Amino acid sequence: MIRSPYPLEQDLGMRWYASDADGIGGKLRSSAEDFIVGEIPVTSGSGTGPYLICRLTKKNWEHQHAIKEIAKRLGISHRRIGWAGTKDRRAITTQLISIYKVELEAVENVRLRDITLEIVGHQNTQLSLGDLLRNEFDIVIRECTSAGLKERVQEITADLAQGVPNYYGLQRFGGIRPVTHRVGECILSGDYEGAVLTYIGQAFPLEPEKIRMVRTAFLQTRDPQVALRELPVPMGYERAMLQHLHNHSGDYAGALFELPPKLLSMFVSAFQSYLFNEALSQRITQGYSLTEPRAGDRLLFLNKKEDVVNARNVKTALQHISRGRCSIAIFMPGKEEFHPVSEDEQYIAGLMGERGIGAEQFRQASVFVKTRFDGALRPIALRTEIHSSTEDTRVRLQFTLPPGHYATTVAREFMKADPLQMI
Repeated sequence: MIRSPYPLEQDLGMRWYASDADGIGGKLRSSAEDFIVGEIPVTSGSGTGPYLICRLTKKNWEHQHAIKEIAKRLGISHRRIGWAGTKDRRAITTQLISIYKVELEAVENVRLRDITLEIVGHQNTQLSLGDLLRNEFDIVIRECTSAGLKERVQEITADLAQGVPNYYGLQRFGGIRPVTHRVGECILSGDYEGAVLTYIGQAFPLEPEKIRMVRTAFLQTRDPQVALRELPVPMGYERAMLQHLHNHSGDYAGALFELPPKLLSMFVSAFQSYLFNEALSQRITQGYSLTEPRAGDRLLFLNKKEDVVNARNVKTALQHISRGRCSIAIFMPGKEEFHPVSEDEQYIAGLMGERGIGAEQFRQASVFVKTRFDGALRPIALRTEIHSSTEDTRVRLQFTLPPGHYATTVAREFMKADPLQMI
């Protein structure tokens, strides 16, 4: 494995590549057509019930904004719309959504540019995160710079056969503005002012200069009125928070509630994701394998059963992993008392201790955000069959991934480019 040279990836805990081969460079998402994502759903929507199941196809739409605009056209709260997975913005994506108690005709009359809604059927339950089997990806990397491109792609594909570090990708933390985990840490610490200031006031280089100036000024002055006057109308979330602060001076907790509940919960989840990335990179730094278990490692089987490796079962565990029956996994703590089992989890416990965050802070955040943060196991290796083709300076990759796994985690192994070339 080789280390990433990019400060942004290092800051997000994504410090290693599985493949030792040089990257092909290039750019991902030159256009939305270069990044196509489709769900393989669990439900068929062929039942009965109050939830209308629709197939949503969108192009160049941020997920939450698309949901809010659909809700606005339907004249309902966005909280009545559910989905199984949050999809990329700069892409063409197809997925199922559920809408509670809405007339078919109302959906058929929705008109939004680059959004289509196809009625599938009904069911008794709302779609929730994770209610899908897999996601299918068809992506194109353009302007690749590697000599012998076809051979290099084949070399990298072979290197990845045993799996790649299953990092949470850049978009999990915010793409151009990777602040979600920082906001989540503030919420967990009960620092709601810090959470608002980070979300509104933290500027990043790829933003337009005027936006950066407005953010920086607000961070210095805390004056919502000036920021409201200067921020463009499409920045609806920031403006809603600023309007609340203008009407209710100093009510930073209330300002956070201006955001959609699922976005609020994503902040805290992003901090859990950050802990996972850090622990996985630390494991690799120490020279431990993604696929060779050691005593204390947790195992996650395909049927969701769990086990812990010890001196007696380590050989059996290795056989199960090599046959694809299970994966080594790291537990991301939540509101239940956390008892570290592996060295990876002891490292996470240390990171949390440095920040004064534990089960009680997750319980408080759970009440504040109204979302359960139970903690979860995540495999440390991502394995998928990758189909590739090359033409001139273009590389096409096709593969499927389970929910919660990131296509950019695969793409970065091929590109080994500045992560900003992947957003």
